Amino acid sequence: MSTADHRSGHGSAGEPVGELVAQASQQISQLIRQELRLAQAEMTQKGKRFGVGGGLFGGAGMVAVLALQALVATAIAALTLVLPVWASALIVTGVLFLTAAALAMAGKKQVGQATPPVPEQAIDSVKADMAEIKERAHR
Repeated sequence: MSTADHRSGHGSAGEPVGELVAQASQQISQLIRQELRLAQAEMTQKGKRFGVGGGLFGGAGMVAVLALQALVATAIAALTLVLPVWASALIVTGVLFLTAAALAMAGKKQVGQATPPVPEQAIDSVKADMAEIKERAHR
């Protein structure tokens, strides 16, 4: 920028510095809005996949419950060959309660270790944009 440009408040392209700052501010605002839209789209896509996966797990769980009910009935019937029906049912019920407790403790541990989903593409894009802005500012 020449001394005359500096005194007159004009940038190197002959535009007033205030106008250049306003343009930069507008471009940064637009860039931020675009990045937020990208993050929202990415989170929506991940949410849909999570929902479908959850539905499939739910269906698998339902079929597994039916299979376990059949297995419990089979175990009780097998034990009745050597024990009275009430004792067979009581033993199988106790084993089921112990299994439920072990699964609950394992589930609690897993939930405690869970981390929320992160919009990785949007974060990487923002980092690249900020590096570009810094690079242009230093020119």
